Amino acid sequence: MTTASTVRVTDAEGSDRFEARIDGELAGFAEYMRTGRLVVYPHTEVEPAYEGRGIGSALARAALDDARRRGLPVLAICPFIAGWMSRHPEYQDLAYQNRSTATD
Repeated sequence: MTTASTVRVTDAEGSDRFEARIDGELAGFAEYMRTGRLVVYPHTEVEPAYEGRGIGSALARAALDDARRRGLPVLAICPFIAGWMSRHPEYQDLAYQNRSTATD
């Protein structure tokens, strides 16, 4: 059985996503939109054959660690990344805070 410790996550900058690979095979990815002021994570996907093996968590951790290194706040539109952040308090400081005071 494959475990999260055998997952290799890399930033595929040309594709604007982090990719998780096991033995060279794509196991999942986390897409991003990055500017100089913010990074948005709109979608994360894990291949069905790899579900339940920590691939999503490895992607989330790599993506959020990258945002921290870059000093960028995170807008997690992706329900998986948003949920992962809410369960890991050490990453909640990265959450983008809308500073707008306007209300509808």
